[in-house]
Amino acid sequence: MDEKLLRPLRETVDAIATAIVGVRGRGFSGIRETQYHLDVAADNAALAILVPAGFQVVSEESGVTGSGDYTVVIDPIDGSTNCDRGVPFFATSLAVVHRGELIAGVVSNQATGTLYEAVRGGGASRDGVAIHPSGEKDVANALVSFSGWPSRNLGWAQMRALGAAALEICLVADGSLDAFAVAQHSTLNPWDYLAGMLIGREAGAFIADYRGEELVTADRIVRRPVIAGSEELLTTFLEADTL
Repeated sequence: MDEKLLRPLRETVDAIATAIVGVRGRGFSGIRETQYHLDVAADNAALAILVPAGFQVVSEESGVTGSGDYTVVIDPIDGSTNCDRGVPFFATSLAVVHRGELIAGVVSNQATGTLYEAVRGGGASRDGVAIHPSGEKDVANALVSFSGWPSRNLGWAQMRALGAAALEICLVADGSLDAFAVAQHSTLNPWDYLAGMLIGREAGAFIADYRGEELVTADRIVRRPVIAGSEELLTTFLEADTL
């Protein structure tokens, strides 16, 4: 079942990589606010694989398409502005939800080809090699990343704002970052974080929502997740509440 789930997700990653060649740098599509031409091309490529494979698809770009027992929640290009402007940090994020359970996730850094994968209960990998978070417990030593800009500093060693949440969550999963969170009024949709969340959990990271809300959902709603490489660091962020 693992390969049966992962194979069409990998095929989708490859199809999107091909689809965006030639459309990067063309700017906004004019169809929907903040949507780029590359987003449309990537979404069309994804639907052409996932819907015939029998999945229901929930996409940032096109909403709900198809039907099936398994739902793929997808951000065809997370970090669209990075992609369009030539910043080499953008991803395809695909999560599989079945009967309310998050069971598989794939995140590909489309700029480098790095592939993160996880299946529930099977651990997480980067390019086929098992990954684990840093385990850093002290915020004073932590390298952290945010969606949005924090209004105050908890004393972290360094911070980043990289512009692709799915990929930043994976960087916590593999120990490159110590924590990732939303800041101020920033929120994320399920397609931004679901695949990365499973990869993080399976790697051994700790994840929660600032409001205590359920994070596993295929609905078009917003959440405020925080992920850390250790339970101690997660607690530090949650106790700080809104940054």
